[in-house]
Amino acid sequence: MTDARRNVPSVDAMLRSDPGRRASRALGRPLLKRELADVLDAARAAAEGGIAPPSAEDLLTAAAGRASRVIRGLSVVINATGVILHTNLGRAPLPEMAARAAARAGRSYTDLEVDRGTGVRGRRSSRAESMLRAITGAEDALVVNNCAAALMLALAALARRKEVVVSRGELIEIGGEFRIPDIMSASGAKLVEVGTTNRTRIGDYRAAVGVRTGAILKVHPSNYRVVGFTAAPTTQQLAELARRTGVPFLYDVGSGLPDRHAHDGMPIDEPTLRDSLAEGAELVTSSGDKLLGGPQAGLILGRAELIARLRRHPIARAVRVDKMQVAALEAVLAMIVRGEQDAIPVQRMLREPPERVKTRAHRLSERVGGDLEGASAHVRPTESVVGGGSVPGGAVPSWAVEVRCADPASLAARLRAGSPSVFCRMEQGGVLFDLRTVRDDEIHDLARAIWYALEGEDHPED
Repeated sequence: MTDARRNVPSVDAMLRSDPGRRASRALGRPLLKRELADVLDAARAAAEGGIAPPSAEDLLTAAAGRASRVIRGLSVVINATGVILHTNLGRAPLPEMAARAAARAGRSYTDLEVDRGTGVRGRRSSRAESMLRAITGAEDALVVNNCAAALMLALAALARRKEVVVSRGELIEIGGEFRIPDIMSASGAKLVEVGTTNRTRIGDYRAAVGVRTGAILKVHPSNYRVVGFTAAPTTQQLAELARRTGVPFLYDVGSGLPDRHAHDGMPIDEPTLRDSLAEGAELVTSSGDKLLGGPQAGLILGRAELIARLRRHPIARAVRVDKMQVAALEAVLAMIVRGEQDAIPVQRMLREPPERVKTRAHRLSERVGGDLEGASAHVRPTESVVGGGSVPGGAVPSWAVEVRCADPASLAARLRAGSPSVFCRMEQGGVLFDLRTVRDDEIHDLARAIWYALEGEDHPED
C-alpha cells in the first residue's frame, strides 16, 4: 500500500472518533458505516492515482452528508420545467383531497377489505371499481398497481402459452427499458407480430389469427407518433374480427382519459376509456397517474367475465394496490364523478388558459427583478409538454421567465441542490422557468430560490 493510501483512515477509526459517534447517533451507525466505506474506498482509489486524500473531518462530512440525504427521504421540489407529467419528479401531483385521504388511510386502520354492514371480507378496490364503471360504462373493473402490471395480468390470465397478435408498429418501450415484448414474455404469452412499422392492415391480423391465438392486442403509441405513409385498422375493425373468431380483444390505451368530456379545453387528442370500450374493446388497460391525474395505479376495464378471470389469477394478488393508493384513487375518481376535474392538478394545468400562466410569469419576474447583478430576467412565450409517456409532440402554449447569466448550468445545478429544490430547463443559453407547472403559492419560494442561487448561497429554510 502506498503512503498516500495509508493516510486514509479506517472506517472503525472514524466511527470511534467523537465526531463519528455523534454522527452515528444522529444518522444511525449502520447507514453511516456503509456510506463511510464508500467514501473511504473512493479516497483510496484517488490516492493511488496521486491525489492527496481529504482530511478525516472532510471525509466524515462527506459520508454524513450522503447518509443524511438517504435518511431524509423524498424531498418536495418545485417543477418549473413545463413538463406536466414529469416521470422523474413523480408524475401527477395529487389533489389536496386525495393527498389527505392517502395520509388518513396510512396512519389509521381502515375498512379496506371488510363490509361494514355484514362484517364479512370485501374487496379492497370495490369502491374505486364502482366509480370506474360509472365513469366509463364498463361492465366491470379491476385496479392493480400500475399499467404494465395490468397488461401482464391480462395476458397471463387470457393467453398464457398461447399466441397474442400485435402490430409491429405498436411494440413500444414504455420507459426504463421495459418493452411490450418483454412484458408479453413474462406473462407466458407468445408474441406474433403482424404488418410493418408504419402500415398494418386488418388483413394482417386476420391472416395471423388461428386456433392457437389467445388474444388480439392493440397498443396505443402514447410516447411516440408514426406519421406520413401510415395505416392501421380501427378499434371497431379489430373488435369485429375478435367477435367473429371468438378471440378476446385487449386495448392498452396507456394514459387514456376517462371520457370524451375530459377532452374539453385540453389541447390534446387521446383515446378515452369510455370510447375504447364503446368501440368494441373487451378489455382496456390504462394508468391512473397520467391523464387521469391520480396516484400510480393500473386500471383494467371491460367484460365482467374476463375481469373475473383476471381477478382469480394468482398474479392479481402480487400486483394489488396498497390502501394509500386505493384511498387516493377513490378521492380522484369521486372528483371526476362530481364533475370537479378542474380541481385535479394535471387536468387543471392542461386546461389553464395561457393568459393566466402569463400573469403568474409576470408575478415571478417582478419578484425576481428584471435587472439582477450579472444576470437579467424577462417574460417570454414558450411551450409546455404533457410528458410521462403521454401525447408525444403535443405542445401546450405557455409562458416562462428566462434568466440569462454567465453560467446557466451552474445556476440550474444550484437550484436543484437548494431548499426548496427547483427543476427548470436550459434553452439557448438561458435558464427557463415555465409557469404552467408552478402553482400560485410556489411563486414566493421560487423567487427566493432564484435569488439565492444567483448569489451562490444556500436558500435558508423558513
